[in-house]
Amino acid sequence: MANARQIMELLRSHLEGNDERFRTAALQLAANEARQGHEEMAKEIQKLLERAPRQPQIEEPYQGTNSIPFSRPQGELVGLLEMVQPNIGLNQLVLTPVLETRLSRVVKEQKQFGRLKEHGLRPRQRLLLLGPPGCGKTITAYALAHELGLPLFIVRLDALFTKFLGETASKLRLVFEAIERHRAVFLFDEFDSIGLARGAQHDVAEMRRVLNSFLVFIENMRSNSLVIAASNHPEALDPALFRRFDDIIEYVMPTRQELRKVFEQRFLNEAHTSIDWQKILPASAKLSFAEAVRVADDAIKDRIIEHKKNLTTELLLKAIADRSNVRRSKKSKK
Repeated sequence: MANARQIMELLRSHLEGNDERFRTAALQLAANEARQGHEEMAKEIQKLLERAPRQPQIEEPYQGTNSIPFSRPQGELVGLLEMVQPNIGLNQLVLTPVLETRLSRVVKEQKQFGRLKEHGLRPRQRLLLLGPPGCGKTITAYALAHELGLPLFIVRLDALFTKFLGETASKLRLVFEAIERHRAVFLFDEFDSIGLARGAQHDVAEMRRVLNSFLVFIENMRSNSLVIAASNHPEALDPALFRRFDDIIEYVMPTRQELRKVFEQRFLNEAHTSIDWQKILPASAKLSFAEAVRVADDAIKDRIIEHKKNLTTELLLKAIADRSNVRRSKKSKK
């Protein structure tokens, strides 16, 4: 039978995500079993190793606060996953009390993963974020990864879809194999491109197969990863998707007071004269959170370019007007 040293080596290499070391340790274990006359056991170990897909070699490991290393995507995953090192936490986001409570619950459950598992329970680990563009869905994924000390992997949907029949579902399988192998946060942004309702106007057979594959993969997910799907068009999603997620979180356009918080956060390091919020807030009423951040940054850049000492109401109003013009121009081109 395996000795304690061999078992420790197997556990250590598995937890570190070192596939080659794990395989070496497993082969040593098989050899040890063969020496002791356990031929069938040795052959079974070798067969399992031959059937198991090889994990890409670790390169430039990510080291989060929970000390779980993860390699950048290689091999067939190159182009399918984009690795991001998040540096923003939930306390840096402007959240409604309801959103703050629900996201904090996700973090608490994830941090107590082992304890919940001991009681036959699993934490929330499949999230569906819904709402208008620029309202915080993508940045939420960054913040959750940061809070958990995990790397964030953005699934490149443009690389996922191919013109070859059946290949898209195969690539989706590769992504879910990575989700199963490693604990990380995986973001499917603009998820409606996968989750388009079956029978919709632009539905095609290939997309139905991809959606069916996604439903199976997400349903059978047994990993410790956090999977987040974000969509700007919840009305276009297939109804079968909603029951596959542990939590569905809805985002809305910011209130005027939330926009003011965004501006004040961006202006923390700025010397500014008294900004007239009675003018600023009505003018910025239709901005999303993302647009408000861009407006604030544009105002700061204008102050620097124009060699002004202080940020002023006029600079901020100009930035709001410029952003509104950009929005109107985008709408007219649709």
